[in-house]
Amino acid sequence: MTKLIIDPITRIEGHLRIEVEIEKGKVKNAWSSGTLFRGIEIILKGRDPRDAWIITQRICGVCPIPHGLTSVFALEKAFNVEPPEIARIVRNLIEGTQYLHSHILWFYHLNGLDYVDIVSALKAEPKEKSLKELKQKLNSFVEAGQLGPFTNGYWGHPEYKLPPDLNLLVVSHYLKALEIQAEASKLTAIFGGKMPMHMNTPPGGLTKIPEIREIRTFMYKLQKIKDFVNKVMYQDLLALAPYYLEWAKIGKGVENYLSWGVFDDKSRKMEKRLLPSGAVFKEKMKVENVSPDEVTEHVKHSFYKYTKPLNPKKGRTEPEYKKYDTDTTYSWLKAPRYKGKPMEVGPLARVLIAYLKGVEPVKREVDTLLEKLGQKGNIGILKSVVGRLAARVIESKIIAEKMEEWINELVEEVKKGNVKVFNDYKIPKNGEGVGLWEAPRGALGHWVRIKNYKIENYQCVVPTTWNACPRDDKGQKGPLETALLGTPVADPKKPLEILRVVHSFDPCIACAVHVIDPETNEVYKIKAI
Repeated sequence: MTKLIIDPITRIEGHLRIEVEIEKGKVKNAWSSGTLFRGIEIILKGRDPRDAWIITQRICGVCPIPHGLTSVFALEKAFNVEPPEIARIVRNLIEGTQYLHSHILWFYHLNGLDYVDIVSALKAEPKEKSLKELKQKLNSFVEAGQLGPFTNGYWGHPEYKLPPDLNLLVVSHYLKALEIQAEASKLTAIFGGKMPMHMNTPPGGLTKIPEIREIRTFMYKLQKIKDFVNKVMYQDLLALAPYYLEWAKIGKGVENYLSWGVFDDKSRKMEKRLLPSGAVFKEKMKVENVSPDEVTEHVKHSFYKYTKPLNPKKGRTEPEYKKYDTDTTYSWLKAPRYKGKPMEVGPLARVLIAYLKGVEPVKREVDTLLEKLGQKGNIGILKSVVGRLAARVIESKIIAEKMEEWINELVEEVKKGNVKVFNDYKIPKNGEGVGLWEAPRGALGHWVRIKNYKIENYQCVVPTTWNACPRDDKGQKGPLETALLGTPVADPKKPLEILRVVHSFDPCIACAVHVIDPETNEVYKIKAI
């Protein structure tokens, strides 16, 4: 038996362990284990309900905005209050900044080096002055043995397909993207007060309306980001994808997809959102309406006191650590299911659901991309590692474009004198609420129950819990575990292929990956970037 430990895998957030068995060069079995317990839900018990939207933003440093907004939606349901129209627009804009930041960060800094060979870039023969200078700089780092964040990569792996000049070009964009994703965070701070942990969207509406100077600054920076998405990020996708089209057949996963929808229109209905709510099951490939009542959480293979599968409305978070054992309990993540089935969530789910519902900008962008890749009408290739790559770029284009429309809506509302930013409310003695929204990584739900004016119970079902969950009570694998099955691994000492599948989900937990080959008993220990 060969056991390979990659510890740590960076380029994700938090703590994740992946254990796989390899037979005849392919993954035969897989286990996904979240190894960090935080207990935010326990922290919230007994607190003033108004604290929840501030505290839950601390669940994630990369995507605090959707946690804050989802909590606010749950509280507004419990408080029986609806915010003014101008709050809807500003909230969409703040959420849009989160998506642009997250998708650019993922495309280049968390995922890009799975496809771009830094060392190969040194063989490039660039003509542009800036690329020549970049090559010289990289060369000096290599000669000095100081590759910094590029140290310990699997450079030279046969799965890297790009020619040297393209590798160098994308490396230059990798560095530019550091500046661009920082600009996206500044956009959040303009309308949200600060980033991370914005402060402008409490239950009931907003704390203030953006000023004209803030709107002008926002528009200027947004145009800069939009240009990068369209002229650099999208073009990089078109350049990279033809070299990796075989990955359109790898990492399909469970082929069930769920979205709560994100970016409200005036109706504020989930099914009318820019990226609408819905569920798609493998057997039908038809979008169904969704309900939070169909969600259950399983804990048979998790480090919690065992209960039968529960809806989060009645959910319990009672940690009980047991010995790590893939046959019994092996993860701090629960196993959420929708109508009893594991569901993939995230950009791929949102894009597929929107496409199948005929959402015009999504249909346009998907069809255009498929045609440019020589795959006209072949929507099925999106159910893959390549599909997850493409979906984030497609979303970035659509959201950046839509944000310009929301800015115009905001200006028009101000011109009409619709500047009310807040509707008051009273905290009920007893009440319940659920907020359903989408973080960049996928479906996000917050459930709150209030008793005697305090939080009696609070439950969060987050994107990576859906995607990286363990097996459920029926033994059904989670989406990431399923996606790993059949993945080819050319060299167990350099499991680049496994990293591609894992990173395609953008897990919000740090990883240690264990690769088991039943043919030998060797043990390898490797550090990877």
